Amino acid sequence: MNSVIRCEINGEEREVLADGRDTLLDLLRDRIGLTGTKEGCGNGNCGTCTVLFDGEPVNACLVLAGEASGARITTIEGIAHGNVLDAVQQALITHGGTQCGFCTPGIVISAVALLDRKRAPTDDEIRHAIAGNLCRCTGYDKIVEAIRSAASSSRASAP
Repeated sequence: MNSVIRCEINGEEREVLADGRDTLLDLLRDRIGLTGTKEGCGNGNCGTCTVLFDGEPVNACLVLAGEASGARITTIEGIAHGNVLDAVQQALITHGGTQCGFCTPGIVISAVALLDRKRAPTDDEIRHAIAGNLCRCTGYDKIVEAIRSAASSSRASAP
């Protein structure tokens, strides 16, 4: 059964027609056309579909579209500030924290959620925050280095 989902996506109020079987990932990619959020596994194991759902990182492949009604959702497309990359995005580029880039959107979202909560996370806290994001290319050291660098920038605003 189709239903209209009303929610905020990347700061914009949206109304989207969704099938009852749609996931949030289906809603974002197929119904709205926001393809920055990737589909890797479809069962919550890889983290490539991570989005912020009312400020918390979730796997969009595990959330039914209907659950998004009234929610505030941020995808990778909503992280940059106009044409200026977020400090996490820029740090991943600067520190070589991306290779194939498929996992990058989910890692950025997880890192942003962490830095929104904690100004100066430890390496262990960074690793814990991105534990649900599988990367087959980098080995994580450059990613952790990049997130640590972003944390030391003006990007982090929480204590």
